[in-house]
Amino acid sequence: MKLNEKYVISINRELGSGGRTVGEKLAQRLGVVFYDKALIKALTKQYNLTVEEIERLKGKNTSWWEDFTRHIIPFYDASKSEYYRVTSEDTTGKPLTTEEMFKVETRILTDIASNESCVVAGRSGFFIFRNIPNHLSILIQAPMKNRIERVMRKQGKNAADAQKLIEQVDRMRENYINRYTGTSRYNTRNYDLVINMVDLTEDEAVDIIMDYIGKQQ
Repeated sequence: MKLNEKYVISINRELGSGGRTVGEKLAQRLGVVFYDKALIKALTKQYNLTVEEIERLKGKNTSWWEDFTRHIIPFYDASKSEYYRVTSEDTTGKPLTTEEMFKVETRILTDIASNESCVVAGRSGFFIFRNIPNHLSILIQAPMKNRIERVMRKQGKNAADAQKLIEQVDRMRENYINRYTGTSRYNTRNYDLVINMVDLTEDEAVDIIMDYIGKQQ
């Protein structure tokens, strides 16, 4: 991956591994924008997007991408993973199906990658960006014990509830990936770099990634 050209780094992570935080810190280190699934949902909610609506917006004289960066990103709090400003432009409509949402997310993410260098945390980035030449794909994992402790600390759950949540999310994400990509998110062939967070801080994980990128220059 070359930093002197437009690039995208996708981070797939296990719940409780600290992967989202690693992605956010990596984006800060690189001086690029960090996107996660919550921000993509904010965009679809703001514009009630379908694939057809994206094409309509792109066909306008004004850039829908510029509109997005002007109206959503400044009001998005990544630390809370939420979009916290409702505007008069909000629309309501029939909820998208999972398949429609995957198509919308794919279109949005490919447009993101074509417009700027960025770090994207999400379930299917490794697949969506697979044909982009300057793409680095990363998987962040951690032992179940560490994941449980992190979820307990972050969400105020007891150990049993934390483990139950992790197992539910693991199944959901694996089913989602398998359904729409035909592969497993645990297949290491899908990634350039796999990091086990045991005994690592998020900053140390970022150091490992930066060192890996440096060797590709």
